[in-house]
Amino acid sequence: MKLHLPAPNRVFGVSDTLGVVGLVGLFVARYIPVARLIPFWGCTFREQTGWPCLGCGLTRVADRVAHFQFASAWHVNPLGTVAAFFFALMAVVTVLHLAFAMPVPRLELSDTEWQRVRLVAIALILVNYAWVVVVTRFPYLLT
Repeated sequence: MKLHLPAPNRVFGVSDTLGVVGLVGLFVARYIPVARLIPFWGCTFREQTGWPCLGCGLTRVADRVAHFQFASAWHVNPLGTVAAFFFALMAVVTVLHLAFAMPVPRLELSDTEWQRVRLVAIALILVNYAWVVVVTRFPYLLT
């Protein structure tokens, strides 16, 4: 694992793109009730099968994180909540980077490290999906 710290700059990069996406997404979640305004908004997979999809609850997570209801967001979709916090963090980093030329560290991983990251990501996605299924289909198991 190598960590590179470039010279101070204001070059728009991947981290800035994630920050802008996070800023816009959380702004929309905070001020625009998308699920109420768009009549076809919802999970077609869940409507057809009764089972949640991998992304079920992400709209509610974004809305709840944007309204500072973190525990409720965590209950809906823990990995989605972590992602929302990551996008919020990237929004702060983007503002600092573009406004004050703060250097954004760049992390380089070896092939073996990337393989480990992939395996951990798959495990986290499976555990998260199991949680979402239990919360939506079997909530009585949590009481």
